Amino acid sequence: MRKAVTGWTPAEVTYGDDADAVFSTVFVAPTNGFLRFDGIATLATVVVDGQPVAESSSMWLPLDIAVAAGEHRIDVHCRALADELAIARKPRARWRQKVAYDNNLRWFRTSLLGRAPGFAPGPPIVGLWRPVWFVADEPNFQVRARLVDGVGVVNVTSSLPDGAVVTVGDSRGEFCGGRAVVEVISPRRWWPHTHGDPYLYDVNVDGYGTVRRVGFRSIGASDDILRDGLRPTINDVKLFVRGAVWTPVPDDQLRSTLETARDYGLNAVRLAGTMTYETAHFHDLCDELGMLVWQDLMFANFDYPFSDPEFHHLVEQELDAVVSMIGGRPSTFCVCGNSEVEQQAAMLGLPPFLARAPFFYDEIPSALELADVDALYVPSAPCGADRPMIPSQGVSNWFGVGGYRQPLSTVRAAGVRFASECLAIANIGDDVSNLDIANWKVGVARDVGADWDFDDVRNHYLELLYDVDCDHMRGTDPERWLDLSRHVSGDVMSEVFGEWRRKDSGSHGGFILWLRDLVPGAGWGLMDSAGNPKQAFRALRKVLAPLAVWMTDEGLDGYAVHVANDRPRPFSGKLLVQASIGGRMLYDGETAVEVAAHDVWTGDVETILGQWIDVAFTYHFGPPAHDLVTAQLLDEDSALIGDARRFPMGRGRVS
Repeated sequence: MRKAVTGWTPAEVTYGDDADAVFSTVFVAPTNGFLRFDGIATLATVVVDGQPVAESSSMWLPLDIAVAAGEHRIDVHCRALADELAIARKPRARWRQKVAYDNNLRWFRTSLLGRAPGFAPGPPIVGLWRPVWFVADEPNFQVRARLVDGVGVVNVTSSLPDGAVVTVGDSRGEFCGGRAVVEVISPRRWWPHTHGDPYLYDVNVDGYGTVRRVGFRSIGASDDILRDGLRPTINDVKLFVRGAVWTPVPDDQLRSTLETARDYGLNAVRLAGTMTYETAHFHDLCDELGMLVWQDLMFANFDYPFSDPEFHHLVEQELDAVVSMIGGRPSTFCVCGNSEVEQQAAMLGLPPFLARAPFFYDEIPSALELADVDALYVPSAPCGADRPMIPSQGVSNWFGVGGYRQPLSTVRAAGVRFASECLAIANIGDDVSNLDIANWKVGVARDVGADWDFDDVRNHYLELLYDVDCDHMRGTDPERWLDLSRHVSGDVMSEVFGEWRRKDSGSHGGFILWLRDLVPGAGWGLMDSAGNPKQAFRALRKVLAPLAVWMTDEGLDGYAVHVANDRPRPFSGKLLVQASIGGRMLYDGETAVEVAAHDVWTGDVETILGQWIDVAFTYHFGPPAHDLVTAQLLDEDSALIGDARRFPMGRGRVS
């Protein structure tokens, strides 16, 4: 039996870290059972019928409290963090960070959302942030699924008696000593949606129905991730990850947000250490939709006091809860120890080893292995063999193009192996209809202490790619400025992912910062705070599609045209290439294209045209003859699959 405990008062109140909060309700338990708190933020005392019965000091840990049948008054007292933050504690931090508003937050297991002035200024999460349940006579099932030598092996543990039957597809097993093992011979593989069908099997237990859905897939990577970079494979196929950093959304919008991400070509989301852990429902949806999950543990930037016994015990419990949630899920492809802890220390000039805590390098991998979590492991994002900011090692938070305003040509030169975060541009959505609305700047992120924000990043690329004066255009033609500003983010993102997705790039993808805005305005999100895709996402969709065509600038070699086919079957079709000026076609050509499953084809535009025309206008022998080059990908029935464009004279010269 499971029943929601509702009627909490106050129902909708925003609290800060400077005031206590009390949440109360009256509940009638139909029988003896437990109150299960899925999450309380952060320091709390639970009082039942006037008696304190439990303490909670981590918003990441569920809490069970036994209650007898009958009516009960329940009060949850959440203490303000401000007084606790003012207490000096040892060990002292070896470095200070600028992400959170108080360095002593490192002692408390709570989210940085609402406590990071640069991108999430408030309010923080306080109180009953996850549901409360009454639970009675509900067995707990732990399910693990793994592909072993081509056989799907499902392990189910529970308190059920010997002889209880578990079925997976046409296979069955019986409980013996609290455990049942079911083997599925030659199972259908689970794939991310870009590469195939995310096929799932129901795990049925007699008398309880479907207790979990599982998928079978293999996951692999380079032998030494810190040295060679993260090069993931799935089912022995190279995996190009195109993802975004996840931000929490209302429960009733989980499916629609993930479906939009899927439909626009993303195949992964990253749960970053600055955010929150997600629910079983979230992970179920990712399994179902074929969306890969990179799971950070909720550690970010701080020098955490792992040597403190009480703190260490608390995070050990947290680790147990996390592996219980994500274990056995085909969508979980990578677990990461933290967000930017190693980078934070390195950027302050400290030796890298100071940030490489045994908790991240030894304890988490051991816990994952013990719990049979079949996923890759990265100790920190970013991290590398020598130091965390080298893009050709490990994983990198690479903002060369984007946040650091470097030219597009640096994408190839940087040699990024895998980007745990990238780009970071203030993307304007359709919800920003004019320059005078009150929320224009609300969603724009800013690095603490910087004299620029991410609007400035976008304006930089607008001037670079469209050859305009932003200040002048914004004053004289604000509608044109707004239109180009919406488009330029997608232009930049498409260039970056087009470079990375090339067959010879050496990159295996990355996560855009981030998927969906927290508040209205021009935030980092590919989607606005209501869940609507922005123009940047609509543009990026072309390059991210499972079957995609795009072009890259090869300098004196002209333009290369690429066709990627992530799908599980070969593609046969043709490419049409044209060069034009002012809408008048000057040159055209056509070629047949055959692309194997999970492969990328590359061709030369001038070879397809049948002549050299200085297609990228790099030789500059006289004035350019054309201002637009297009490539269209058609299938065998001449239906348009996708198209791509290049601008030899610059985007600003083509209307």
